[in-house]
Parts: sequence; structure tokens; C-alpha cells
Amino acid sequence: MFTGIIEEIGTVVRIEQSGSNLIININAAFAEELEIDQSVAHNGICLTIDKLEGKSYCVTAIKETIEKTNLNRLRAGDRMNLERCVKVSDRLDGHIVQGHIDQTARCTKIVEQNGSWELYFEHEASKENITVLKGSICINGVSLTVTESHANTFSVAIIPYTYDNTNFNQLRVDDLVNVEFDIIGKYVQKILGKDFTD
Repeated sequence: MFTGIIEEIGTVVRIEQSGSNLIININAAFAEELEIDQSVAHNGICLTIDKLEGKSYCVTAIKETIEKTNLNRLRAGDRMNLERCVKVSDRLDGHIVQGHIDQTARCTKIVEQNGSWELYFEHEASKENITVLKGSICINGVSLTVTESHANTFSVAIIPYTYDNTNFNQLRVDDLVNVEFDIIGKYVQKILGKDFTD
């Protein structure tokens, strides 16, 4: 379980193909505090630590994870938003995030607004994956508030702190991001069985 509040930005050291899996080595300041079998969110993707190498660690992404996320575009040197799993005693500063990516979305527009940024995204319309105005959404592991909501598009506003302390400052139009839609919204939709798309 995560909150969508990014702890640090890690750097991809290397990526190796192993069958249909990807083994990803990441350099991070908290690497020496980690233990084998712990969960860490990487751009919102919950992956398990399977090897420690001093100031870096390795995780393995299986085929299903690769197909649902933007991991197949990952390269050595890329920066990733990282968050360790939440402690039960911690404040929930963001929202409930599982680290299970629903789909990717394409950045369609970035608008600088004199100190903040409005980011616009397009995704495949789905009755399960919905947004609501002022609702929560997790993009690349970051808990954000929806500022505009439609069947297959939405926007979010980024404050300077978030821009400076995540990999959003490297985001460009046409980049793919990992999206986890709000778990509460998904449960409500399943219970009601309604199609909330426009």
C-alpha cells in the first residue's frame, strides 16, 4: 500500500532481459535501508526487491506488468519516482494507492501557468477506469487531483514542489505515463455496474 507521495527520484542503472521479464537495477539513496522482498513503487508500479547491491537494488517486472505500463520504454539513465510502502502509523498525505497500474495515458498538452503546470492526458476509455472532477488519480506514482474529467481525457495541476521533486519536470508531450485510477471509484463503479463514460 502506498500514498502517492514521492520519497525520492532514483536512476535506472541497467536493464536486462530475462526471458519475458525485465530485471531493472536502480540507484537510490535509500537502497541500503531496503531488504529483500520489500515492495517499492516505481513510477507507480509496485515491484518487489529481489537483489541488493550497495547503493542500488534490483527488481523484476514480469510480462503482464510490462504490457500494462510504460516499462518497455525505460532506458538506463532514466529517472523514476520512488515510494516505499506506507507504515500503518504514517499519515496518509496522498490517497490510497495500490501500486497496480490500470493502463497508460499519453500526455497531450503541458501548460505553464506562471508557477504551476496543467498537464493533460488521453487514455483508452473504459467503464472501469474513470476520473471525476476533484477526485484522486495516481500518475507515475504521484497522488494528484483531477482538474478536468471526460470519458478518455483528464487534466491535473502540478505545484512547484511536485514539479521539482518528481520526474514530471522531464515529461514531454506524447510521453506515456502509468495511471492507477482511484480504488474507491473502481469499487463504486463495480457495485453500481454503471457506465460513467461520457
